[in-house]
Amino acid sequence: MQNAKAGGSMWNNLSIISTLIDAARAFTRGDRWAAAFLVGAAALSSRVPGVGTLASVLVRIVRYLR
Repeated sequence: MQNAKAGGSMWNNLSIISTLIDAARAFTRGDRWAAAFLVGAAALSSRVPGVGTLASVLVRIVRYLR
């Protein structure tokens, strides 16, 4: 069981890092609302797995619809 938990933690950390990279990219493009939203989602993702990924998808949908 220890290995399953460690593997899940690795994927969660990867998701958080990916969300932070998306936030940095949004900030460099000038999308401050998206950057702030993604940083908040990354912080929340440490407690609720998957929130960062969901936030990244939502930001991409909003950008597409603009």
